[in-house]
Amino acid sequence: MKYFIGADHAGINIKAYVKELFEAKGHEVIDLGPNTKERVDYPDFAAKVCQEVQANEGSFGILICGSGIGMSMAANKFDGIRAALCHNEYSAKMAREHNDANIICLGERVSGEGMIEAIVNAWLDASFEGGRHTGRVDKINALGSCRK
Repeated sequence: MKYFIGADHAGINIKAYVKELFEAKGHEVIDLGPNTKERVDYPDFAAKVCQEVQANEGSFGILICGSGIGMSMAANKFDGIRAALCHNEYSAKMAREHNDANIICLGERVSGEGMIEAIVNAWLDASFEGGRHTGRVDKINALGSCRK
C-alpha cells in the first residue's frame, strides 16, 4: 500500500516515527515534507498529501499537526478525501471499517508515541466493511460536489 505523509512544524517531531511504523508493516511511505522545524502552514501540506491521494488511486495519506484538527479540516475540503482525526484506537478502527477513511490525521501534541503506535496498528489492521456503510460513504463523497 502506498501512503503519502505530510506535517506542519507542530507535527514534524513525530513524522519520522509515524513513517517508520507504516514502513515496518510493509507500506511504501512518500514524505512530502516539511523537513525542518521552521514554521509552515498546515493547509499547504494537507493540500500536497490530498492531491497525491486523489491522483494515485488506492493510495492513502497521513497528516500530522499539533492537534490533528487543522489538518483534518483542510483535507476534508478535497473531493474524494475522507480524512479522519484519530486520537485513539477505536476511532482509527471505525474510520477505516465504517467510513472508508483514506487519510489518517494525528496530533503530535495530544498523543504520545505509545498511543500513536496503537492508533496506527488499529488503522492498519482494519479495512472497510462495505455493506450498509457503502451507501453512507457514497453520500459523503457526493457532498464534495455541493457548493453554494
